[in-house]
Amino acid sequence: MSSFDLNQRAGGVLLHPTSLPGPHGCGDLGAGARAFADFLGAAGQRWWQLLPINPIGGGDSPYSGLSAFAGSPLLIDLEALVHGGLLSAEEAGLHTLPTLAVDYGRAQHERERALRIAFSRYVSQPGWRDALDEFEARAAYWLSDFALFIALRRHHEHRSWTSWPAPLARRDPAVLAEAARTLQSEIDYQRFLQKVFAEQWQALRAYCHGREVGLIGDVPIFVAHDSADVWAHQKEFRLDENGQPTHVAGVPPDYFSATGQRWGNPLYAWKRQRRDGYAWWVERMRIMLSRFDALRLDHFIGFQRYWEIPANAPTAIDGRWMKGPGRPLFDALGDALGPLPIIAEDLGSIDDRVRRLRDGLGLPGMRVLQFAFAEGSDSFLPHNYPRRCVAYTGTHDNDTAIGWYFDKGGEGLRSPEHTEHERTTARLYLTGRTNPEADHEIEWAMMRALYASRADLVITPMQDLLALPSTARMNVPGREHGNWTWRLDAQHLTMPLAQRLFALTKLYGRLSAASP
Repeated sequence: MSSFDLNQRAGGVLLHPTSLPGPHGCGDLGAGARAFADFLGAAGQRWWQLLPINPIGGGDSPYSGLSAFAGSPLLIDLEALVHGGLLSAEEAGLHTLPTLAVDYGRAQHERERALRIAFSRYVSQPGWRDALDEFEARAAYWLSDFALFIALRRHHEHRSWTSWPAPLARRDPAVLAEAARTLQSEIDYQRFLQKVFAEQWQALRAYCHGREVGLIGDVPIFVAHDSADVWAHQKEFRLDENGQPTHVAGVPPDYFSATGQRWGNPLYAWKRQRRDGYAWWVERMRIMLSRFDALRLDHFIGFQRYWEIPANAPTAIDGRWMKGPGRPLFDALGDALGPLPIIAEDLGSIDDRVRRLRDGLGLPGMRVLQFAFAEGSDSFLPHNYPRRCVAYTGTHDNDTAIGWYFDKGGEGLRSPEHTEHERTTARLYLTGRTNPEADHEIEWAMMRALYASRADLVITPMQDLLALPSTARMNVPGREHGNWTWRLDAQHLTMPLAQRLFALTKLYGRLSAASP
């Protein structure tokens, strides 16, 4: 059995690298990430779950990236470039004070300045272009398109590719070749960033493996319209003659929104993708599996059926369900890549067809404890969990455990009556008591219920381990701004916290064989 087997009883923590402590406005793949891996190892945790690590797009969301293949330059560790001789400590700004929340503007400005300096030194080294060409050969499917896309996007003042001159938007070969010659320096810079990211990522992954910690990546089902993926593979998406989506993705009214969620991503041309063996998906999953030990496949429901919204509709209400690619996509992935270590994010409007697809593939689904105490939510109660599932106190889209539990209601779909009913039901279920005095450390009661359950894997957001309120929430679905900004204080990664989590993990038989 692999030491990173999703079917092995274990625990893990959800934390995105941008939330790590450190200078330059957001966390990265450096010292903060290694310290977190040390914490996970000391706490007996087998898994570190992350959000998408691609370059961010609109709203700073990792789920609206400029590429489904590239790594985010915001995560590059500048200190490593100092050790590599490409930056001085002063140029890297290693002594600047960290911000209390992620500051994407500062992060982009400071890293861009330092990375440009590092690149100028890199190109003075003998053989630098051969090294970039060798790296690109290993990333041939996506890197040249991505580097040219970013270079063109910068040249056109970050405007969407549909507003570029028509020959560029439509990818006229002669025009693209001329653009590549004109923008060669910027293209080389983008190739350099991806090479540095790839090397640092694999170094961090090896460091985590040395502590018996595996990495769970996040694969959004859809990609952003303003991305290298859609620009480079326009026929794989449902676009009109001007490159605009004819229909967009989202979900119908649900727990999070009375009008549903209009995500705005273009939909796939699934029939065409099936004709070419789902090549784009095969290559996407190939690179994800080269970076992670397991993957959370976001919005798994959409592979069986997806919510199609007319592009001109202002909300998701006017959408309709359409048939997804189903089993043939996963058969193509399995034939090309072998066994797929995937967690199916099967939350939402799940039906028997989705369950049959998930179970037929042998994939674990998800259970979220915050959903367990509303009427008709018995499948989310820990005593009803199957073994083959991944249990969470909450996800990046949920409030923190403390924020949810003490919520007074009145906003969204949760009325004061609903929240009070859920709170009293949860209190009795989790503590066996009815008086509010039982609410002390309710977050640990929630974790204990999950750790004691039959679920093979339990994942706890770091905010819940720290008993943080709603102000530490990662994302509010439907809110366009102000998300993804929470940061961890390095002082919170204490040995007593690691020891307490280790004790819980050991008590319920979730330690790895290598743990003491």
